[in-house]
Amino acid sequence: MIDVTDPKLDAAGRLSIARWIASPNANERPEGIGPDLLVIHNISLPPGQFGGPWIEQLFLNQLDPSADPFFASIAGLQVSAHLLIRRDGELLQFVELGRRAWHAGRSSFRGRPECNDYSIGIELEGADDVAFSDAQYERLAEATSLIRTRYPAITRDRITGHEQIAPGRKTDPGPAFDWQRYLNSLPG
Repeated sequence: MIDVTDPKLDAAGRLSIARWIASPNANERPEGIGPDLLVIHNISLPPGQFGGPWIEQLFLNQLDPSADPFFASIAGLQVSAHLLIRRDGELLQFVELGRRAWHAGRSSFRGRPECNDYSIGIELEGADDVAFSDAQYERLAEATSLIRTRYPAITRDRITGHEQIAPGRKTDPGPAFDWQRYLNSLPG
């Protein structure tokens, strides 16, 4: 049952602890399908560089392909995530949790294809080989706890990395992500 009185997570699936920026790269989930998987990602634009408006611009289809040579290679991509956690722990939300964000691409979890249909995607500003910040782990644990309260089907064994649902195509969150630290920070 959804607790619509929770001040940190409203009935629409928006977190009050997040800065809301609506991405056009989202749509409704298939009829009768709700989130039961949490996917952890990392992203940096340009690759290996942190800060700046580039990730937000990518998720809003506003990335200027002439702003960096790498951007020309991703011009025209229509992607999003539900949440982004910046290096300083700032939390941004682009898609309501009950809607489908376009974060996983071609993917499969335990033989079930199209993970976007039934997952929530959280991006960490980072890179596969760069340690994530304490603030990011703290915010990720907080966001995960709120998500799991609303969507109890997302059990510990239904939290995974992009690399696990798109092997050979994706490598994030990568070896620098401390899964043990993250999972140990979660209740239950």
